Amino acid sequence: MALIEGKKAPDFSLVNETGERVTLADFKGQHVILYFYPKDMTPGCTTEACDFRDKHEDFSKLNVVVLGISPDDVKKHVKFIDKHGLPFSLLVDEDHAVAEAYGVWVLKKMYGREYMGIERSTFLIDAEGNLIKAWRKVRVKNHIEDVYTYLAEWGVTQ
Repeated sequence: MALIEGKKAPDFSLVNETGERVTLADFKGQHVILYFYPKDMTPGCTTEACDFRDKHEDFSKLNVVVLGISPDDVKKHVKFIDKHGLPFSLLVDEDHAVAEAYGVWVLKKMYGREYMGIERSTFLIDAEGNLIKAWRKVRVKNHIEDVYTYLAEWGVTQ
């Protein structure tokens, strides 16, 4: 299934850091920032998570929920959240089914080696569950500000 802006975003059912089952449908009536990242406790992923943490109050005022998704397990998510004081849920996608549904489980290359992994990406989903904006191959620097600016331009206000 190809993701098309303006169309329904793929629903999912994943476990969060407390073991609670979370679905996209749980957030009907709220906007959702769904961000996929490769791995807890790595430099780029930590910076990105902390940037979302630092902007979390601003997003909350706009009725926007932030959810992070990676293949890491509950134990790693708990450690990551506790270490960095993350105020949002991290979802477990160990079999990368949701990453595949969003088209972010891709062939990557590093040091001449090929492997499958997460392409850092962010998706903005509206209160009705429609995909509004997709940021692919995200570079962490200034990304959260770009998302926040887009929300303002899109007309999401306090």
